[in-house]
Amino acid sequence: MRLTRREFAIISAAGAALPQTAFAQGSAPITRAIPKTGERLPAVGLGTAEVLDTDETETRKKAAAVVRALIEHGGSLIDTASSYGDAEIVLGEVTAPTGLREKLFIATKLEAPDDVELNRSLERLKTPKLDLLQLHNVDDPDQSLSRFREWKQQGVCRYIGITSTYHRSFPALEAVLTREQPDFVQVDYSLDNREAEKRILPRAAEVKAAVLTALPFGRGRLFRAVHGKPVPPWAAAFAGSWAQFFLKYLLGDPRVTAVIPGTSDPAHMTDNLGAMRGALPDPDQRRHMEQFVAAL
Repeated sequence: MRLTRREFAIISAAGAALPQTAFAQGSAPITRAIPKTGERLPAVGLGTAEVLDTDETETRKKAAAVVRALIEHGGSLIDTASSYGDAEIVLGEVTAPTGLREKLFIATKLEAPDDVELNRSLERLKTPKLDLLQLHNVDDPDQSLSRFREWKQQGVCRYIGITSTYHRSFPALEAVLTREQPDFVQVDYSLDNREAEKRILPRAAEVKAAVLTALPFGRGRLFRAVHGKPVPPWAAAFAGSWAQFFLKYLLGDPRVTAVIPGTSDPAHMTDNLGAMRGALPDPDQRRHMEQFVAAL
């Protein structure tokens, strides 16, 4: 059965009410240092693929609400791409006129080291400068990042990175990560999808690359697996919801800089941001989480 997070929240007893305990604790949000500079980045951000990719009035309203929720609860990172439909346009319209751009860490992706594509992204995002510029879905082990480094030197972006959510491309990603040593690497990583742990995360640590984790809910698989089940009592000390359970598992790995779940719902954004408050699972608890999900 395919089950969206919205449907899950409506019909699951565990998701019927979003928890407020993480914010009630009054704890400071968890931030992680970007290895190359030491700059602190809030550990939970916003992904935009397939949720903010249509330039429509309703989408803009949702985008404005979810960005406000992100900022109000201590977040700043938004990840998008030139290939995510109209997502860059929507973000530009929402952030530039309102002055929110200065409060955000904006990351986008290009399909190639192409000046035309870059200028299009800058125009759509309504910003002269990006915080992070990434090469999307790297699949060539000989890929050069020289043009990205030139853009960085010119002040077009503060950081450069590479991404892939295709496991067949992980050898290429690892090769480029090793040779080019970008500031960031982004991979798919979730409690039921830990392939990145074997090669990408260790190599990222070696070359001091920050790690962003896309698809932290496993494309909805994790919510489907726990449908109708409450968060187990042994996890109550660190997770007030299933979303926080799944996200805190990833943040329990110190090599992960930030998780970037996608949503267009401000309530879900607020719930996600609860994962960067309070305790994180220790190694024994993380192993327990792995066993729990494997047994579902």
